[in-house]
Amino acid sequence: MKLVFLGPPGAGKGTQAKLLASKMGIAHISTGDMLRAAVEKGSELGKQVRDIMNSGQLVPDTVIIRLISERTKEVDCKDGFILDGFPRNVAQGEALQEMLNAKNDTIDAVLYFVISQGELLKRLDNRRAAEGRVDDDSETQKKRIVVYEEQTAPLVHYYEKKAVLKKIDSQGSVDDIHQLVLAAVSTPAANVSK
Repeated sequence: MKLVFLGPPGAGKGTQAKLLASKMGIAHISTGDMLRAAVEKGSELGKQVRDIMNSGQLVPDTVIIRLISERTKEVDCKDGFILDGFPRNVAQGEALQEMLNAKNDTIDAVLYFVISQGELLKRLDNRRAAEGRVDDDSETQKKRIVVYEEQTAPLVHYYEKKAVLKKIDSQGSVDDIHQLVLAAVSTPAANVSK
């Protein structure tokens, strides 16, 4: 199964992707985790993207597309994967489609995590306190939300037209949201909510 988890930063995509990937035995591919690891290691890629990430902007499409293309060829992706943080704009969505078309493959579903801005900001503050992530300071949070609205939100319409989008109400507890995610990947319904 090949899935995309879509939603603003802090909506719970990463938590739910880890849970589902473990349960299904498929790879969880988090571009954010991959990029943060590269920054931490001080790799060439890390040096290239550190300032971009810390400013709340998106890493250039060419870098991310190359990263995802290589990552999905690894052995742990043979039974499927969950893309968490990719695609981030329509151009990346089209690049993903081209990658999959070249393998006669498709995305099975796009789970769109819907959350209020108030809850989102509360979660980001909690995450910053718990994890100490540099890219979660309040100014960067605000920039990331604006960038999400401008560049990533149009993917909702893009995937609605492809009839693969499933909306997940991500306002509840981790367990409640996980039950909605499980229902979404096992049913053809377009919307899954409480």
